[in-house]
Amino acid sequence: MAVLSIRMIGDPILRTPAAEVTEFGPDLARLVEDMTETMIDVQGAGLAAPQVGIGLQVFTYRVDGVEGHVVNPVLELAGGSQGESDVEGCLSVPGLGSYVDRTEWARVTGQDVSGADIVVEGTGMLARALQHETDHLRGTLYIDRLEGEDRRSALRAIRSAEYNRVTSRTAAQRSQSLGSSFTQGTAPSRGSGGTGAFGQRTR
Repeated sequence: MAVLSIRMIGDPILRTPAAEVTEFGPDLARLVEDMTETMIDVQGAGLAAPQVGIGLQVFTYRVDGVEGHVVNPVLELAGGSQGESDVEGCLSVPGLGSYVDRTEWARVTGQDVSGADIVVEGTGMLARALQHETDHLRGTLYIDRLEGEDRRSALRAIRSAEYNRVTSRTAAQRSQSLGSSFTQGTAPSRGSGGTGAFGQRTR
């Protein structure tokens, strides 16, 4: 397994709808393993394949002790809004976070790395993660779902010269782990970096 480089906002692959996975084999299994390791290394709650430069419909997730992956997910939503329950961020948009209107319940049906059918459903943070990662596979970032002053503020921050320094610093910090094998005891410090995926601290 290896830690992969995470693409930052501005990279065209983050805005390109991902392709359906049609081949299930060792390459797909390796991708999921590497994505899982990368997600854990940066303390994220989820990671989509386009975020590591692969335009395929695959994402991993790790929320409240529940960890897994979904290939070719189909998303279903139900329930009321979560409201301002959690600040949502993104590993590809480091240093920023905002409240995003997500439904309380979500379910994805799809496949695992062997092609077997799977279903993942949940409420709260897991529902948020399933919605966030499925958005990535459609070429949508969480900032696209912001409205009013929240959206204007996020766009101003991203366009600022200071934000270029934030992304460069984040990339440099993450690069220290690239290509390494995962070791259970080497978690990155929670005291550095900005608000990452679903409010978690990331490098």
